Amino acid sequence: MRTRCVPTAVLLALCFGSAGCRADPPPAEDPVRVVVETELGAFELEVDIERAPVTATNFLRYADGGLYDDGTFFRTVHAENQPEDSIRIAVVQGGRNPETETESFPPIALERTSETGIPHEDGTISMARGGPDTATQSFFICIGDQPSLDFGGMRNPDGQGFAAFGRVVDGMDVVLAIHRAPYEEQQLTPPVRILRVYRNE
Repeated sequence: MRTRCVPTAVLLALCFGSAGCRADPPPAEDPVRVVVETELGAFELEVDIERAPVTATNFLRYADGGLYDDGTFFRTVHAENQPEDSIRIAVVQGGRNPETETESFPPIALERTSETGIPHEDGTISMARGGPDTATQSFFICIGDQPSLDFGGMRNPDGQGFAAFGRVVDGMDVVLAIHRAPYEEQQLTPPVRILRVYRNE
């Protein structure tokens, strides 16, 4: 049997094009720190661009554009104020000022927790949505662990879960104060104003 000589250039091409000859992976992106100032105090988020790039980038473009400034936390969910829900959760929900004239960005694709590996634990920040791929600007923060909001959980009947993209790393006491603020049904009365949202660089 004859042995064929393979030119060096071909070997190099095969090496760089194959999984067996890997180049060094690109450096991981550091989480982005974001400060949320509210009328009840400030808290800080760590936004995970590496594991949830679509959702994190969407949140940051609202924050960087000042579109959460003068927004509100308008919803608080407790065990006793969701009598129609068989699966109960605890969250606070906020978003931009509904009276602003600037339109929201288009809806984003749903990054499921089964893909990102970011579960809905105490202090996790995640995007509110109706159906899959409908999230725009409204977000919520978990009070305690909320596994029913992960992929496969049935808080949303489609079982796809919600898109978690970071967590509170400082000031969780402020988030808890928002959760305990006066409410009727699930609406905060009055809503808690968001003064400013910005990167902590």
